[in-house]
Amino acid sequence: MYHYIEVKLLDNQNNSRSTEQHSNKVPEKKKIFLIINVTIRVLQSLFVFAVVLLLLGGALGMGIGMGYFAFLVEDTQPPTKEELQTEISDITEVSKMTYADGTNIAMIKSDLVRTRVDGEHISPLLKKAIISTEDEYFEEHKGVVPKAVIRALVSEATGMGGSSGGSTLTQQLVKQQILTDETTFKRKANEILLAYRIEKYFSKDEIVTTYLNVSPFGRNNKGENIAGVEEAAKGLFGKSANDLTLPQAAFIAGLPQSPIIYTPYSNTGALKADENLAYGMKRKDFVLFSMYREKAITKEEYEAAKSYDLKQDFQPQQESNQNTEGYLYNAVLEQATNVVMDINIEKAGIKKETLDGIGLSQYKDQARNEIQNRGYTIQSTIDQTVYDTMQNAVANFGYMLDDGYGAGFVETGNVLMDNKTGKIIGFVAGRDFNVSQSNHALDTVRQVGSTIKPISVYGPAIDQGMIGSESRLANYPTSYKGGGELTNATNSGTNTFDTVRHSLEWSYNIPVYHLNEAMKAQMGDDNFSYNNYLSKMNYPASDAWAYQSAPLGSVEATVLTQTNGFQTLANKGQYQKGYMIEKITDNSGKVIYEHKNTPVQVYSEATASIMNDMMRSVLDSKITTPFKNMSIGLNPAFANVDWIGKTGTTDAYKDAWLVVSTPTITLGSWTGYDIPTAMSPNSGDQNSAYLANLANAIYSVRPDLFGVGEKFTLSKDVIKSNVSSFTGEKPGTFTYNGGTYTAPGPNVESFYAKDGAPKSQYKFGYGGSDANYSAYWGRYATTTPPSSNAGSTTTPSSEKKEDKKKENSTPSSSEKNNN
Repeated sequence: MYHYIEVKLLDNQNNSRSTEQHSNKVPEKKKIFLIINVTIRVLQSLFVFAVVLLLLGGALGMGIGMGYFAFLVEDTQPPTKEELQTEISDITEVSKMTYADGTNIAMIKSDLVRTRVDGEHISPLLKKAIISTEDEYFEEHKGVVPKAVIRALVSEATGMGGSSGGSTLTQQLVKQQILTDETTFKRKANEILLAYRIEKYFSKDEIVTTYLNVSPFGRNNKGENIAGVEEAAKGLFGKSANDLTLPQAAFIAGLPQSPIIYTPYSNTGALKADENLAYGMKRKDFVLFSMYREKAITKEEYEAAKSYDLKQDFQPQQESNQNTEGYLYNAVLEQATNVVMDINIEKAGIKKETLDGIGLSQYKDQARNEIQNRGYTIQSTIDQTVYDTMQNAVANFGYMLDDGYGAGFVETGNVLMDNKTGKIIGFVAGRDFNVSQSNHALDTVRQVGSTIKPISVYGPAIDQGMIGSESRLANYPTSYKGGGELTNATNSGTNTFDTVRHSLEWSYNIPVYHLNEAMKAQMGDDNFSYNNYLSKMNYPASDAWAYQSAPLGSVEATVLTQTNGFQTLANKGQYQKGYMIEKITDNSGKVIYEHKNTPVQVYSEATASIMNDMMRSVLDSKITTPFKNMSIGLNPAFANVDWIGKTGTTDAYKDAWLVVSTPTITLGSWTGYDIPTAMSPNSGDQNSAYLANLANAIYSVRPDLFGVGEKFTLSKDVIKSNVSSFTGEKPGTFTYNGGTYTAPGPNVESFYAKDGAPKSQYKFGYGGSDANYSAYWGRYATTTPPSSNAGSTTTPSSEKKEDKKKENSTPSSSEKNNN
């Protein structure tokens, strides 16, 4: 009994504990289930609420979006099918170029070679390739892929996601043929509207066929720009677009994205080097992969086409059809292309100097295409009457340049420039376009000879106050630093110190060499003249400017550049960049470009006026050129024209130069063979005779250009110093090395741009050794030397003065040329 009760009690206790524990566990589970249930219900409610908000927001956003879209396109009149057909099929809008007065020069031809073909004559492989690569949803969409557009717009708005494409082939056709490239929402909205419109009126095959007919495809094996798949197939592979193999079709389909980069040919029609050809080959492989991905080709076809050596299929280089438009057409088109290229580079926010050759080529091709296809009117600065007269003059008087010394006939290049503006009024590019298409006035680069001396040495030295017009320069036998004899054109030195004016009149090499070396040393810059003067006049940068031979004319430039340098001196030291394009307008009359003068003061006005005074002496002296006498002989009116100028020749007379100015115009002339060849020692005189006839011909139709009766005058700030004709410095007595020296007379006036003449000193000039100075003072000076006969004086005899005159007597015609 006892045990029973105990066991019972124990069981009751255990049951009690069990019941208690059970009772505790039940509420905890209920709490967990309750929390989960509430959470789920809250999340469901939030989700429903979010969906409702999203739907409401989407509806509102769509409503706003549709309203904004409607606002953007409200000004766009939906075109008819006929209008769309015309616009998407239109290839070019004819542009034109004019003379200064608006008279037409020519209509501008597009250099795009294009042959239209029907869709049935385009390989299905090519159509599949372009669709697979450019528009994978082409067969399904109605002109636009909404999600792609949204992705592109979000990317554009947020700046995230990089460059996100959103254009179908149809949109690309709209952008290429109808709209501009500007990136605005309004343009994008119109693009979408027009894309839908095109899809409504035209079949898919018509759209892709039109796209393939109008798109650019780079260059062919003649170097010509090509558009349309038929010319691409012929120009690359020598076959019709209907007969292309798979790898050929894939290569062509890859070109429109970046035609100039992917094209296999350069602008000469030569096949590109392998490293540049690789860009197009990689693009071809991408097209093949896209076709395989879209199941347009099998894996076997993909692998076979990818491994095929396509390079063997490219056509060999061929000569392009000769351009028969002539010098003027080509020059205006080239100048206009450069103008538009610079505008586009500036719009892109790119510094031109940072672009490599490929980048510049792309911008230039873009500019040329824009000019040829946008209906522009290009107004040049060329005076039709003057230009035609200059062409007649070279035809009538060009024979004067021939001498029988070289092969072929002697070429010439001439530029007539307005001094105040830099406007190119007329030019002669060559004697016969059928013989040589090179533009010898604007493009041909040749050594400039002594015509560089006033610009690169005498002008800067005067500007820095180093010399005046009557300062003295050593003209004794001299060697270059490091060896090599330096000579004048007619002698190895005059064994004296010649004045600056006299050295310029005779175009001596030795004095200008000494002056240039002294200037470099004094300024602490071997390239001083270029860095501070010539670079401001857009002379081409070159290490040659620092060479010892640079002031003698070993550097190179075009006739245009050299004429522009003399324009600067004739225009009171102010450079106005030579230009040929006055204005460019589009077909609505909107001004795309208008020339604005950007003057640069290169030399002080005082310096320029002193140089002009000395270059008048060059022509008046008739030492290096008979131009002035010849011009007056042809036309007495030229006696009232204030001519200034400078000649120049190069080694073996391979180049002959003469640049002359009046107060209003500058006329430059170069003659030589296309392949540098020795000419006659009389080539300088022949060039002078030709230029005199050219100037007279221009005068006969436009005498107002020459500034008859106007004079070059010294500016008010020129310092006129009274100097000893012996030292070129202020007269007076001084001591040197224990002796007393007196600079003898007569005294003369020397022109300085700054500071004025210094006091006379023993070493008064630039260049020359101690022995040279000793001999000079000993022959000519009144001195009291430090010797036993101190106190006595010596005066140069008239005989010795006459000897000096004989040393500087006029040379024969064969000696008048200068290096």
